[in-house]
Amino acid sequence: MITDESITVTAVEQIGRVAGLVWHALHDGGPQSLTKLVKTVGAHRDLVLQALGWLAREDKLVIDESKRGRTFRLR
Repeated sequence: MITDESITVTAVEQIGRVAGLVWHALHDGGPQSLTKLVKTVGAHRDLVLQALGWLAREDKLVIDESKRGRTFRLR
C-alpha cells in the first residue's frame, strides 16, 4: 500500500490504474513492445508487467511472439 498525507492507494488500485493507461496506450498507439509501453505509460516496469497480466487475464490483450521479442496489442 502506498500512503501519502491525503491519499492511500492499494497495490491492486495502482495496478488497475496502470492497466487503464496501458489499454489507452495500445488503443491510441497500436501494438507496442514492453520497452515502448513503459516509456509511453511512464510507470515502473514491474507495474506495467502487472498491468499487462491484468489485461491478459481479462482477455483484452494479445501477445505476439517473434524472434525479436514480444509485442502487445488489444484484442
